[in-house]
Amino acid sequence: GQQVQVRSGDEIGQLATAFNQMSADLGRASQLRTQMTADLAHDLRTPLTVLRGYTEGLHDARLQGTPALYKIMHGEVEHLQRLVEELRVLSLADAGELPLNRRAVDPAALLERAGLAYMMQAEQQGLALRVEADAGLPSIAVDTDRMAQVLNNLVSNALRYTTEGEIVLAATADAAGVQLRVRDTGSGIAPADLPSVFDRFYRADAARQRTGGGGSGLGLAIAKAIVEAHNGTIVVASSAGKGTTFTIALPTAQPVAAPRKGSHP
Repeated sequence: GQQVQVRSGDEIGQLATAFNQMSADLGRASQLRTQMTADLAHDLRTPLTVLRGYTEGLHDARLQGTPALYKIMHGEVEHLQRLVEELRVLSLADAGELPLNRRAVDPAALLERAGLAYMMQAEQQGLALRVEADAGLPSIAVDTDRMAQVLNNLVSNALRYTTEGEIVLAATADAAGVQLRVRDTGSGIAPADLPSVFDRFYRADAARQRTGGGGSGLGLAIAKAIVEAHNGTIVVASSAGKGTTFTIALPTAQPVAAPRKGSHP
């Protein structure tokens, strides 16, 4: 963005410095929007190119309609549907209109659900998948399907980038609320990548991609949006080659006040 020359340290100089910072921030935001648009166009174009090639081949009778071909086409359609749904969720979250059907649930039950969903895959990869939940955890008020979406994304990422060792789903609590953690012994995330893991369309470095990478680059951005819609936070800690831990912090469910004596229903 455009910059102005700072000539002094007084209020005018401070104003000029603030203007320059704002201009730089706007410039970065514009670059990010441009890059996101390019990434989105690429993610849409790839399956559409595949579908167009197959449909033209069928139309021109250069290809025969076989179950294998239709399976590939169906997979590309599903990929497009997932991408559109992910963008819809982010759009709703940005507008503060993501619908949440909250109810009080046991944090351990959420982790057990995610653990069961991926237990077989972990076994097939030779990995241990464990759930560790402290006794007597307070309830949290969440949309169970949305929070399952978050945990499923974190566990599937852990499975993608872990070749040996274990994945642990843990739940603890303190005065501030409840913490849900997904910890793995995988390839880890390079320090340079850590600040960007929740950015939209951001994909991990080449080393992580080679281990089986890549979705749309929206999964962690969606996870962050869903957690924040629950008035929570999500952070990541990692060391390259030593594994990764994602921590979700959520407020406890507020107890329903008992009616006062003599009050009418």
